Amino acid sequence: MQILLLSGGSGKRLWPLSNNSRSKQFIKLLNSPDGQKESMVQRVIRQLGESDLKGHVTVATSLSQADVIYNQLGEYIDVVVEPERRDTFPAIALAASYLKYEKSCADEEVVVVMPCDPFTEAGYFKVIEQMVHAVDDNVADLVLMGITPTYPSAKYGYVVPDELKLKGGIFSVKRFTEKPNVATAEYLIKENVFWNGGV
Repeated sequence: MQILLLSGGSGKRLWPLSNNSRSKQFIKLLNSPDGQKESMVQRVIRQLGESDLKGHVTVATSLSQADVIYNQLGEYIDVVVEPERRDTFPAIALAASYLKYEKSCADEEVVVVMPCDPFTEAGYFKVIEQMVHAVDDNVADLVLMGITPTYPSAKYGYVVPDELKLKGGIFSVKRFTEKPNVATAEYLIKENVFWNGGV
């Protein structure tokens, strides 16, 4: 199994702590188990190591973030550097090409794509394990994490599930709605949708 962490963003959400050269995932604000401070990207690497997700980690990032990733995670992490920032899909496509042609990954190998900065607990990684098992068991070729919305948000994409439940809490996807306005989000929530969890 391969784990692909997406590290991007321009550092606007936690301004002035974060900025173009220091995005939020690199700011050491969190307490680690040993009492030291750790960043969100350091935390997710630690959590992956503590989970049952045994896979090789590759980080897809921009040139401006590559040095800080090596600084915080060490040289043992593979890093794929985009020549230009082009958003999520091109970053995934570039990293998938790297896995296929540079790391010689088989076409059948499961690749988990996730953000490098989720602020989550162990249950998050248990769900990812279930997603991996769904692919391994041929329940689906592509599995997305859906999160039950707690309010109508225009900041998230929405996954509208089909009524058909496949296996183990997995639904077929009827359609996607990408970052709707609040009124549309209110309507969608009545349809028992999920936020797209980015995994």
